[in-house]
Amino acid sequence: MKQHTIKSDFTLSSVGLHTGLFVTATFHPAEANTGVCLRRVDLPGQPCYQALADYVSATERGTVLERGKWKVSTVEHALSALYAMGVDNCIIDIDAPEMPILDGSARLIVSEIARVGLQEQDAEQQVYVVKEPIEYISEHGHRMRIEPCDHYEVDVTIAFQSELLREQHASLSNLKDYPTDVAAARTFCFVREIEPLLRVGLIKGGDLKNALVIYETELSQSGMDYFCDKLGQPHLDAKKLGYLSPLNYPNEPARHKLLDVIGDLSLLGLRLQGRVIAYKPGHTFNTQCVRRFRNQILSE
Repeated sequence: MKQHTIKSDFTLSSVGLHTGLFVTATFHPAEANTGVCLRRVDLPGQPCYQALADYVSATERGTVLERGKWKVSTVEHALSALYAMGVDNCIIDIDAPEMPILDGSARLIVSEIARVGLQEQDAEQQVYVVKEPIEYISEHGHRMRIEPCDHYEVDVTIAFQSELLREQHASLSNLKDYPTDVAAARTFCFVREIEPLLRVGLIKGGDLKNALVIYETELSQSGMDYFCDKLGQPHLDAKKLGYLSPLNYPNEPARHKLLDVIGDLSLLGLRLQGRVIAYKPGHTFNTQCVRRFRNQILSE
């Protein structure tokens, strides 16, 4: 198949999840064989590098790419949307050290790509065809298996020590279903994880509109009031456990992890023909697998 870029520019803006800065990202068409590149227009010389596993520097609360002064955080949602929508070449201008979080999903990016459309280019896609199963297993029980298949598909299972979110499964057998079945799945987190981070000034751009927040460990009412105040939300009843906003899908957390897997795997720098089966995926494990897989591909 031929490579594709977007037909015209589009721009999206919102706060950054971690810095709280107002961030603008403009997506531009790019020449064939450019790949997806991130350009920091707020830095001297406007450094621009391709989104590759080689540049992963951190993965604690999203995938971070870095080279010298060039650094871009939370890249996975944009990369996932571009890959799933068939965009091989694109330059993204960013005026801050992280991508805009938007609504915590890839929905708005997918909508804009669909609106502007794709332009076919005079170059063949670079596709790696998986011929033998490859499996990565971590000491903490994370697993990723990549096996032969006549197309690209992803199967994800998540598991947490949580009364509200134990094990969930999501799968995508055709990228054409990504806009309806995956794109609107938001990043999720537990109140018990983010409440202490808010107290030390982190996650400055987080609120109930850009993340699916799970409340499973009861706080005092004063603790819940503090949590809501930090997020700029009306006070909630501390005794009412559950999801603090309505679900977009019954298994939204698993679908978001699938979204993340697609984004992180795009850091291979080429397209993949194979079935990806991930158990307990996360950015740290995902990108470790991608680095090893990319090194293997480059050595062949």
